[in-house]
Amino acid sequence: MERWRRRFVVGLLLLAPGSALAGLELPPGFTAQVYVTGDGFDSSTGRGARGIPSSATLTIDHAGVLYLARNGRRYFAGEADDIFPIYRIPVGGAQLTRQSEARYLYGPPLPNPQVGPTRDGRELFVTTFDRERKVGVLYRIADGRAELLAGGTPERGTPPLFKQPEGVAVDAGGGFFVADREQGLIVRLDAAGRVLSRRYVAVTRPRALAVDGAGSLWIGSDGNAEAPYQQGPGEIWQVSPEGVPRVVLRGPVAQAIALSAGGHLVVADRHAAQVFVVTPEGTRIEFARFTDGDFPRGLAVAPVTPETRRAGIAGDLFVVTINRGIFPVNEVLRISGPLDEWIRDAGTKHAR
Repeated sequence: MERWRRRFVVGLLLLAPGSALAGLELPPGFTAQVYVTGDGFDSSTGRGARGIPSSATLTIDHAGVLYLARNGRRYFAGEADDIFPIYRIPVGGAQLTRQSEARYLYGPPLPNPQVGPTRDGRELFVTTFDRERKVGVLYRIADGRAELLAGGTPERGTPPLFKQPEGVAVDAGGGFFVADREQGLIVRLDAAGRVLSRRYVAVTRPRALAVDGAGSLWIGSDGNAEAPYQQGPGEIWQVSPEGVPRVVLRGPVAQAIALSAGGHLVVADRHAAQVFVVTPEGTRIEFARFTDGDFPRGLAVAPVTPETRRAGIAGDLFVVTINRGIFPVNEVLRISGPLDEWIRDAGTKHAR
């Protein structure tokens, strides 16, 4: 532990009471700040917890704008579903209050939404899930308007395309991979949302997806865990461009995955309270550690574009955190530093 304490660097001026920064341990050369937070959303006034309403998924577009989805109750049988909004956070971050929250809403509220990737700089893709009907949808949101792209209520006598869609990834041609957790399948669609394969890959409880620069699909699976907050063992898969799957790592339940600017897979492990990197050979390299009851949830990496370079966030890692185990509110941390350089150096040391 002392080794990690010596390596911890953080922007202290941005350290707020109850923030996950208080228990975040990073390698030397990295800094962290609270990028998105809020006040007035924790119903228990005695805790004094800061943050925005619970949001498990986030993504970043080419300009550095963040999108987060408020949580639905995807895993709690017997509780009522509801509709929840999407947040759109401008470059520079935000502090939301109940009075200002409406300024950050994007598109219509949707049932149990999870944000996926963006495409062509203006389209956001979101999955939704109706637990009682076991019907899911992939939506395209552009200019604040939602359009059903795939899924939804099927014709009578026909099974639904999606039952519980979770993660989405976009390939180089603009087509989609969609993880259906209920069916244990990855569904492949073309750029217009037409079905290319209803059973592209079969994986137990897939949830998080990413496509790397070589065209390989990465899958974070819950494995034996009935829900992402439960212990696994989970699995991380890599599927070649030819559609050949292989298990890269067994054990962690990946709450979220993302690719660094250099194409390295970054994983949020809420049970171990860590963010780590997985090499194609299955080596696990610990990057960030959370203490004090904090843990990571969603994560995303800012793409390297002219816009994100001007904003000073190109290649930065953004992490949704739960602080002190208080689930109703979350914060988003921005972690800056030479991530790909550090991964290459760490990978070389592990290989020795």
